[in-house]
Amino acid sequence: MGLADPLVQGILATGYTAPTEIQSEAIPAILAGKDIIACAQTGTGKTAAFVLPILNRIENVPQRAKRKKTRALIVTPTRELAIQIEKAVQGYGRFMDLKTIALYGGSSIDIQMRHLRKGIEVIVATPGRLLDLIQRGSVNLSMVEILVLDEADRMLDMGFIEDIRKIIKILPTKRQTLLFSATMPAGVKKLAQTIQKNPKTIQIGRQHNPIETITQHIYPVPRIQKMELLLHLFGKGQMYSVLIFSRTKRGADRICKRLNRGNVEAVAIHSDRTQRQRLRALDGFKRGTYRVMVATDIAARGINVEGISHVINFDVPGYVEDYVHRIGRTGRAEATGDAITFVSQDEVLNLKKIERFIECKFKPEMLDDFNYNQKVDINAAPVGKSKKSGGGRGGKGSKLGSKSGSRTGSKPGSSQRRRFKAKQGAKPKPKAGARPARPKAGAGKAKPKTGARKAKSKTSAKKARPKSGANRWSNKSGKNVSRKRSK
Repeated sequence: MGLADPLVQGILATGYTAPTEIQSEAIPAILAGKDIIACAQTGTGKTAAFVLPILNRIENVPQRAKRKKTRALIVTPTRELAIQIEKAVQGYGRFMDLKTIALYGGSSIDIQMRHLRKGIEVIVATPGRLLDLIQRGSVNLSMVEILVLDEADRMLDMGFIEDIRKIIKILPTKRQTLLFSATMPAGVKKLAQTIQKNPKTIQIGRQHNPIETITQHIYPVPRIQKMELLLHLFGKGQMYSVLIFSRTKRGADRICKRLNRGNVEAVAIHSDRTQRQRLRALDGFKRGTYRVMVATDIAARGINVEGISHVINFDVPGYVEDYVHRIGRTGRAEATGDAITFVSQDEVLNLKKIERFIECKFKPEMLDDFNYNQKVDINAAPVGKSKKSGGGRGGKGSKLGSKSGSRTGSKPGSSQRRRFKAKQGAKPKPKAGARPARPKAGAGKAKPKTGARKAKSKTSAKKARPKSGANRWSNKSGKNVSRKRSK
């Protein structure tokens, strides 16, 4: 491919001998100076596809010209992914005179500022921390030649698009822009139209589909039995390096504690953990100290661990894209892997969305040696999609104050009762032009409240005829008199 010799030595030192399909198509185009849009499944080697051309460009620049200048900027959505890319740059460029840094939240910004003052050629950063450092004047991006937006679809999901636009305004207009993503939603395409010039589109594999080396399994199970089924699978002893995804942080902690009580070494990683705790957990999982790592979706795109045998979706993800990126943690670099998803009856709707997204019909699997309390039918009508009935709340034929018109099927609430009584006791409105009815004797007199000052005589009794303005009364002489409130 025409890469520099020190770079080739770094590639061979990492153990790679042949490029993947995305690398074979992307690297020559990037070396030619073209903007590209690369869309490929997770685990196909997208990181090396943009890191290698960047390092080759830096190596071919004279030493004097490249000192203390940021030549490349790589923006990622998560800190785990930023750390992963930084290690890839250091690994491939181990025989080069190169300085790189990962900028992300959760670590000391003062230490990052000290490193930036020494001069950095390649910056890998999350959008939030990068903008903080730009506002402090610690980052100089005026000499950036290559901009990489990695996992652009994830940045769109996390709401980073406006931050990306702010960063791009600071960069030189004459630059090379590379956009890498596992999926290509409309928002990413719209962004590419505004920041790239005649980009070359590279599509590897079918969009939205996981790679073929992953075997997908669907286990219908009641929600209350998910933990029991998980422990049952570990009891078989066929899973040695497992990544479990939970939708919530509390759920991840609960799963981790239950596995540890069952003598399964597990560790949790999510956004409530400090950066040191997250790095320690990830390092322990890589070295085999922990058999299981339980994570939330925030870590789905930053976990690059070789040899993950199984990925388990304890909860069906709410976003279909997250399913592809979750199970993409296994079966990487042409290895094989298994992806297991637990589906309860209330998660069938999300499962159907995933089927439509990846264009695949799942076949449910049941374990013969597991005792199910009840059957979960993934082909049944999803929960929450029942037909509308005429007697529901606000539905046709419901009457205010009746049992069928209430929310719970019992007595109506206090606000409903007040509206119902007001409606029944309302007097008919007089016709236009008709004379108002003469009030009955004594009807207009107001009863004094407890503790209120009594009227001096009957002639000074106040009529209950409120005007505009709170607590205003009028006497017979026509003058407004303020009514004193009782304590």
